[in-house]
Amino acid sequence: VPQKARADDTTEVVAATPKQEEEEIEVYFGCGCFWHVQHEFVEAERRILGRTDDQLTSRAGYAGGVDNAKVCYHNAGQVGDYGSLGHAEVVRLVIPPSTFPEFAKTYVDLFNDKGYRPDQWGDTGPEYRNLMGVPGGVKSPYIQQMIQVSQQNGDKLDFAKGKGQGKDPDARALCFVMDTEAQPFYVAEQYHQFHDGFNWGENYPNSYNNLASQLAKAKVLGTSPCPNGLLGVGALGL
Repeated sequence: VPQKARADDTTEVVAATPKQEEEEIEVYFGCGCFWHVQHEFVEAERRILGRTDDQLTSRAGYAGGVDNAKVCYHNAGQVGDYGSLGHAEVVRLVIPPSTFPEFAKTYVDLFNDKGYRPDQWGDTGPEYRNLMGVPGGVKSPYIQQMIQVSQQNGDKLDFAKGKGQGKDPDARALCFVMDTEAQPFYVAEQYHQFHDGFNWGENYPNSYNNLASQLAKAKVLGTSPCPNGLLGVGALGL
């Protein structure tokens, strides 16, 4: 314990050692449309880590399918279509390992008591399946943490090793676990970032929607090589 020095004290003062910062990990979560999921994880980053706009790491994107130079949303040119490549919609974030259980709870809280995701009556199919990615996949210690969090919060979900490449179904109350190294994240197009949600009542403030252009201007949004919209216009989904 550092000692306070007095004017007549010859005791050597030992400086307190600052707490070593954790090496952050990349994780991703998916359950239905990534628009609402991104919003919930943005709010979690603010609440849990106190992050400001330019520090946010939550990004909408794709994972769980075939590796490809381009993984894109459906577009007129059929360039790297994420569905055809077996990917699902996810949200990636970069967090300190010690906070993983808190973000795991954010994910679990997205499901109702029967294990249904928020938009189960909307988007359906493998593109919207439940999945999560952590370093090491099912062999990761984070999976045990996730299972414990799930059990402590309604025990809504079961977990299984994801096969990837579109071979995992869209199943209620079942989450497929991926290895972030073997099944990397692909950032989605700018027009999908910080978008209003799919369901009624998920119209978010302009300050939230504007984060996409704000972070793109600061060159921290992440760049997708894909057409920015159905036709590449970049507005109104076109």
